Amino acid sequence: MENIQLKVAIIGTGNIGGAIARGLTKGSVVEKSSIMCADRSPELLAKLKASQTDIHCTENNKEAVQDADIVIIAVKPWVVKSVIEEIRTTLDYDRQIVVSIAAGVTFEQLLSYLDKPSDFDRTTPALFRVIPNTAIEALSSMTFVSACNASEEQTDLILRIFGEMGNVFLVEERLMMAGTALASSGIAFALRYIRAAIEGGVELGFYPHEAQEIVVHTVRGAVELLLTNHSNPEQEIDRVTTPGGITIRGLNEMELSGFTSSVIRGLKASQ
Repeated sequence: MENIQLKVAIIGTGNIGGAIARGLTKGSVVEKSSIMCADRSPELLAKLKASQTDIHCTENNKEAVQDADIVIIAVKPWVVKSVIEEIRTTLDYDRQIVVSIAAGVTFEQLLSYLDKPSDFDRTTPALFRVIPNTAIEALSSMTFVSACNASEEQTDLILRIFGEMGNVFLVEERLMMAGTALASSGIAFALRYIRAAIEGGVELGFYPHEAQEIVVHTVRGAVELLLTNHSNPEQEIDRVTTPGGITIRGLNEMELSGFTSSVIRGLKASQ
C-alpha cells in the first residue's frame, strides 16, 4: 500500500507516543517526513530524533498540530485536559481527526475538553480512542479502537494506520477498559508468567539466560500453535497432557494455587 499525503502530529513522546512515532516510520501509510512530534521534554525529543532523523520535533504543541490531518494525544490521562485546552483553538475540526491514547478518558470527557469558546467554530470533531500496548514498538500491538462522530472513511483510515503496527480491534467504547485490561495491562501479566517460569527454570538447574531463552521460545511456540491451527488453548493443552503424565500434574498443582482464578481476578481489578 503506497504512502499517502497525510500529516500526523503526536503530542507526547514517552513510551507509547514514541513507540507510535517509530512504528509509523516503519509503515507504508504515512511518510516519515510527515510526522511531527511534540513534547515538553527536550531529552525525549532528542532521543526520538536520534533514532528517527526524518521526523520533525518541537516543544510547541500548537506548532505541532497546526498543519496536521491527524492529531494523536499520547500523554498521561491526567494531562489530557491541559493539553487539549492548550491546542483547542488551534485545531480545525472540519478537517482534523483527533485521537486519544489516554486510558480511562471517555468520549464524554474528551468532547467537553474539546468544546471551543463561543467565539470559535463549535463543530464537533471526528474523535477516536485508541488503546495499544507496548508491543507496538515491535509492530505487534493488540490495539483497540473506538470511534465517535467519525465517518466510515475516517474509521478505515485509523484502522489502517494502527493496523500496520499490529492487530486492531474496533469496539464500542464500553469495551475499552476491558480491552485495556486484557491487552494493554495483559502484556505485563504475560511477562509476569514468563518471569515466574524463568525463576522456576533456574530452580530446576538452568542458568538465568538459558531459562529465559527456553521460556520465551516456549511461549512463542504456544502462540504460534493457536494462530496456525486456529485452535483454542484447551485443545492444545489436551495434546500435551497424557493420563498420569507430568504435565497434568504440573497443571493441577498450579490450579490448586489459584492460577486461573488469580489471572481472572487480576484482569477484573485492572478495569
